[in-house]
Amino acid sequence: MSELKTKVSDASVEDFINAVPDETKKQDSFRLLEIFIRITSEKPKMWGKSIIGFGQYHYKSERSNQEGDWPLTGFSPRKHNLTLYIMPGFADMQDLLKDLGRHKTSVGCLYINKLSDINLGVLERIIEKSFKDMRKAHAAS
Repeated sequence: MSELKTKVSDASVEDFINAVPDETKKQDSFRLLEIFIRITSEKPKMWGKSIIGFGQYHYKSERSNQEGDWPLTGFSPRKHNLTLYIMPGFADMQDLLKDLGRHKTSVGCLYINKLSDINLGVLERIIEKSFKDMRKAHAAS
């Protein structure tokens, strides 16, 4: 079984965000940090070199022998966008997504160029729903 490369560390979340070269992305990341802390009541942790995660659960893949720990939710200021990890996916969030503003999604990621492109109240509801759903699904982890 291959070992996961993305693991929780003691690296400084603030130092990581301060090193983001794009000023708008840096300020948006500090705003997201505040939002995630308030919603999750979790201490932010660095996962790998670029993911800021909140909470943790243990998973076992149904398709392979891979298993490991992963944040319940989180975000990363990537080069091209802000990537938010909405782990349960978006199947039951279509009403929220239509009111969010400019964004893209993949299976469990929400991509935003900048926070001024979206409705922050709707984003907070998405993060809260995702976090509660993940916490409930992985209560024993």
